[in-house]
Amino acid sequence: MEQFDNRKPPKKDYNQSWIAIQKFCAYQERCHKEVRTRLYEYGLHKEEVEELIYRLIESNFVNEERFAVAYARGKFRVKKWGRLKIKSELKLRQISDFCIKKGMAEINDADYEETLLQLIEKKRRDYRQTSNEYNRNRKIANYCFNKGYESSLIWELIQKNEA
Repeated sequence: MEQFDNRKPPKKDYNQSWIAIQKFCAYQERCHKEVRTRLYEYGLHKEEVEELIYRLIESNFVNEERFAVAYARGKFRVKKWGRLKIKSELKLRQISDFCIKKGMAEINDADYEETLLQLIEKKRRDYRQTSNEYNRNRKIANYCFNKGYESSLIWELIQKNEA
């Protein structure tokens, strides 16, 4: 069995860093924080890091608005995260409020409710052995809340679809 390699990237000079960081950014959308962290791991100084980030933005390798849109769309569609969790994760990555709003706009309200309904139904089947209806609904609501959905919407849909 192959071991996962947790070592830091090797130290690089400015030109090596430029090539490596372009590949890093081309692989998937990255935010400024991820790029900055990676550049510091290469052993670069603050001035070099800021200059490389400027060059990446200028050559459109890094775009926070594009990152926020892709991140929100991906986490919602693939991991079925709710708006609260997505917004929280974007804030952790120091994304601006403007970009967060752009990312949140990618999530269609009808799709959002439909996804939450699917999660509720899935968990309702998982917890059908729970005899007490209140406990079952509480477990379903906790699951959905942990996924980042709004509690008022969760309870509204649980009660609407209890049949």
